[in-house]
Amino acid sequence: MSAVFNFTFVPWFRSVAPYIHKFRNQTFVVGVCGEAIAAGKLPNLAQDLALIQSMGVKIVLVHGFRPQVNEQLRAKGHAAKYSHGIRITDPVALDCAQEAAGQLRYEIEAAFSQGLPNTPMAGATVRVISGNFITARPVGIVDGVDFQHSGLVRKVDVAGISRTLDMGAMVLLSPFGFSPTGEAFNLTMEEVATSVATALQADKLIFITEVPGIRLRPDEPESDDNPIDTELPLAQAELILKNAPPGQKPTDTDFYLQHCVRACKAGVERSHIIPFAVDGSLLLEVYVHDGIGTMVVDEKLESLREATPDDVGGILQLIEPFEKDGTLVKRDRTEIERDIGHYTIIEHDGVIFACAALYPYPEARTAEMAALTVSPQSQGQGDGEKILKRIEQRARAMGLDSIFVLTTRTMHWFIKRGFAQVDPDWLPDARKRKYNWDRRSQVLVKKL
Repeated sequence: MSAVFNFTFVPWFRSVAPYIHKFRNQTFVVGVCGEAIAAGKLPNLAQDLALIQSMGVKIVLVHGFRPQVNEQLRAKGHAAKYSHGIRITDPVALDCAQEAAGQLRYEIEAAFSQGLPNTPMAGATVRVISGNFITARPVGIVDGVDFQHSGLVRKVDVAGISRTLDMGAMVLLSPFGFSPTGEAFNLTMEEVATSVATALQADKLIFITEVPGIRLRPDEPESDDNPIDTELPLAQAELILKNAPPGQKPTDTDFYLQHCVRACKAGVERSHIIPFAVDGSLLLEVYVHDGIGTMVVDEKLESLREATPDDVGGILQLIEPFEKDGTLVKRDRTEIERDIGHYTIIEHDGVIFACAALYPYPEARTAEMAALTVSPQSQGQGDGEKILKRIEQRARAMGLDSIFVLTTRTMHWFIKRGFAQVDPDWLPDARKRKYNWDRRSQVLVKKL
């Protein structure tokens, strides 16, 4: 085994360890669109899900079957019909849905039964259990359209799913539900996954989809200046939904986003939209710091926001101990009052637990992040990373290409989060003139 492999593998594996510990015994509801299975992604998805389950995560897997049902319909010379983004399920479409669901469940169970030596599934024992866990009701007639055998989730058998998960099994759900009279209804994968995640109060709802996520500017096309927004606050996601037209197709901005917002508002703290086109996207989203898709975050437990003049006293109280021990440069009240609009804070129950300031240098297309501080009471809980994410969002919104920090003691924290060390001569001229050569601060830059 090469020394280069050892050098890269060991630090990587250590960096993943905190996430392994964090997610043990948590519940993830994973919705996989039928297009992913049609594209041949099932074997790798099964391997990744089995790996995640082996690390102590409880998984509910909900599969879609949109292209598979359409293929069955074409074979029977019957057209697929949609309205309001939902399939109109006539008797022929219902038969096709039942056939497609049966075939897909067979394929999924087979994928989790693999165990050949020298494969990722070697030694894995994944028990997959399906059942009539969903009670459904008809969509009915909406705006004059009769949806016939299309349905909505009425009730989720939380106790039954929880008992199955506690047995160490993976729960597999098809987008079907049954009425108390035994009538079958065709549901959507998105509706089932969201309803189950909400009912279970799952820790994560993850959609593996045709789209890469939500872009920083959703109404603009893909470009280097318009990348995927990896962390989307719930309030901002709601604003996107408000301004976007109703999603009719899976590729529409709000098609999956509306379900993420619904889940977060109902108590699921994290909802994700990730692409099936990227191999290992599930592992990259769950176990890598920045992830690969969009994570909608419910921040209602605490307030992550820009500071106001009323926050000056709380910021002074937070940073004072770090100024005394030399970690931060001394700032007086007048300076903070003058620059309060540059600050972002995390507040909980009226107490400020973290802050940072962003000072732009537009002529150099960069900005300085200064005074990044996290209270000792909340260190290790991710507040520093939340502040950093918000600062990056603010900088991108200004059209800047990078942010930089000056530090004497926390260099490794920044390097771990994508910053690279540069020479002080890199600094914008206006900032270079204020550089304290006696303090000998390290300069670190992160490209946005």
